[in-house]
Amino acid sequence: MLPLLALAALSAITTPVTAAADADPAAAIGALMRDYDGQVPGASVLVLRDGSPLLSRGYGLADLEAGTAATPATNYRLASVTKQFTAAAILLLAEDDRLSLDDPVRRWLPSLPAAADAVTLRQLLSHTSGLVDYEDHIPGGFEGQLYDADVLRILEGQDRTYFAPGSAYRYSNSGYALLALVVGEASGSDFATFLHERIFVPLGMRDTVAHQDGVDEVAHRAYGHSLVDGHWTRTDQSQTSAVLGDGGIYSSIDDLARWDAALYDARLLSDKSRALMFAPATTTSETDVAHYGFGWRLQDDRTWHSGESIGFRNVIVRWPGERLTVVVLSNRDAPEPYRLALEIARLFQAPAP
Repeated sequence: MLPLLALAALSAITTPVTAAADADPAAAIGALMRDYDGQVPGASVLVLRDGSPLLSRGYGLADLEAGTAATPATNYRLASVTKQFTAAAILLLAEDDRLSLDDPVRRWLPSLPAAADAVTLRQLLSHTSGLVDYEDHIPGGFEGQLYDADVLRILEGQDRTYFAPGSAYRYSNSGYALLALVVGEASGSDFATFLHERIFVPLGMRDTVAHQDGVDEVAHRAYGHSLVDGHWTRTDQSQTSAVLGDGGIYSSIDDLARWDAALYDARLLSDKSRALMFAPATTTSETDVAHYGFGWRLQDDRTWHSGESIGFRNVIVRWPGERLTVVVLSNRDAPEPYRLALEIARLFQAPAP
């Protein structure tokens, strides 16, 4: 039980928000977002029901140095929210009969060591491959940024897995970096081009890009920041920020509204593929993640995924039965916005019976 002082403090925070929600949900969301507003790294927030925006707006700044405001068109590095697009690319190629979900990964990436013999694409999608985390094995003295191909080279030297493939769950950025390379091999293109041609352009996601420095530009770009010694400091890129398959897409809430709409019908993925994406592929022991599908966390009546990388914290949460979606994209290291998204959603959900 909370101490009385803590209960009083909590009441002071929540009562005005609840009161504002009764009169104006936008005002209530504004109260929830007050720490993101002003001359600080900000956020863009989207609330959709039945494909229509109930709220779409930015708070604070996308770029502190330039003083650029965050808007619905601001593009943030999605980090692991990217994984649902990587999964969709693999499902599209399966629909094209260019690959099978049960293909051994070594069919496409034969340089992987023997320990990966039993690993399938399905296991990579569901984080059940047991592949080691590439982040823990970056060569000493490596300078610059890693790319997906560098992840493959790191894993070529790791002839072991954490567990027998398919026998357990362990969240794996390694697996999704390899999936991006498989997309390139199976499509005869490259991952970024495939996403552009097969997902972003067909859905009208005009400014969304799997970003490659020196190859493309990110329109309306947000720059990541961290709070260091009480001051916001630009921390936009890390050594792993250029790996595309596990986290390299930049997008906006404007474009993610189009992505969300495509998850309800067959305009992009077939009914079968969408069912596979959201079906429980494995159980997990993570908080609020009863199961993992393909690029999506599954919990009770909602599907969701967060994205965390240096300078960015993002989340998309969907309640398909209510046709309700909340997206929060932010260009700051903290806080993690999943609980915030749930609070925003409660403003639009019917009270529990």
